[in-house]
Amino acid sequence: MAAPILGASAAELRRDRTSVKWRLYPADVLPLWVAEMDAAPCPPVVTAVEAAMRRGDTGYELGGAYVAATTRYAVDSWGWEVDPGACRVVADVMIGVSELLRLVTDPGAAVVVSPPCYDSFFGFVEAIGRRVVQAPLTASGRLDPTSLEVAFREVSAAGGRAAYLLCNPQNPTGAVHTPEELATLAALAEAHGVRVVSDEIHAPLVHAEATFTPYLTVPGAERGFAVFSPSKGWNLAGLKAAVAVAGPGAVDDLRRLHEVHGHGASHVAAIAHTAALDDGREWLAQLLHELDDNRRLLAALLEERLPAVRYRPGEATYLAWLDCRGLGLGDDPARVLLQRGRVALSPGRRYGAPGSGFARLNLAASREVIEEAVDRMVGAL
Repeated sequence: MAAPILGASAAELRRDRTSVKWRLYPADVLPLWVAEMDAAPCPPVVTAVEAAMRRGDTGYELGGAYVAATTRYAVDSWGWEVDPGACRVVADVMIGVSELLRLVTDPGAAVVVSPPCYDSFFGFVEAIGRRVVQAPLTASGRLDPTSLEVAFREVSAAGGRAAYLLCNPQNPTGAVHTPEELATLAALAEAHGVRVVSDEIHAPLVHAEATFTPYLTVPGAERGFAVFSPSKGWNLAGLKAAVAVAGPGAVDDLRRLHEVHGHGASHVAAIAHTAALDDGREWLAQLLHELDDNRRLLAALLEERLPAVRYRPGEATYLAWLDCRGLGLGDDPARVLLQRGRVALSPGRRYGAPGSGFARLNLAASREVIEEAVDRMVGAL
């Protein structure tokens, strides 16, 4: 049996790692907040990066090999035949998303999001001089056609070119949007002249009970965009690169994206990502198995020791969306758990108004770390 990918203890990781996850908080805090895995590296990625460094292959990224690897992975994983001519390499997913939004919306116009959603959506929309309009998910965490239509009518009536920023799969809830949900979104967006940009960074991290549907594969999505990177699936956040893909009706728009927006993509990152997509699939399969074990472990521990915390394991990602409203800790339970239990979770309200009383826990860790996290949460109460 292969050694566990998520087998390291917190002490080992804190000793060896210098990223923000392990350095933001004091040493007595157990960090389960930012979306960074406690994963042993994927061996083919290590081999590819070491070889590039040895040969001095550290120049500027061209893009062809990386795009080709992305298209191979898309067709093998999802049956999605991506036209390489409809792709552009960009610095990373959120830089690509923000530049596409800037391209297809007007200054001061609206970008609709469906909270709870990735917290950086709000900051990037603000940074490009657009305003956020919220179309919340349903109480069960699904895309809500009613709230979408209300929001799309509002932004259409306001004038100016508007967009919808999709989180597919959904971070932090782990929802995997169905083809029917995405087709409904596409139809509503087209009816109201709203362009869709889909963040698909978590697409490789879908569990066995669900099937990922790329947004651009559903009817009506032809004028949309998707931005993809293996950086989350293979824990390569520090190696920046991504691929933006245009639907058939958006290719001309993508061509208007200035070529300087690809300059931020790291050549070494593209080499690493290509190795992950082509040669790291067995590693990913093992990782998904370990993450599934962790979802079950966390659910069992909470049911036994913290039944007031409601947790429904997500269909994707390595993030657990915890409903802590039953604990009586107010709008920001993560703050109380940090202060009293020295365990760092992400505050739910950062992901939009529906996140009040929730917290996001990163379960891409060893069994030992998850057990300690629950121990600390219990101790905080």
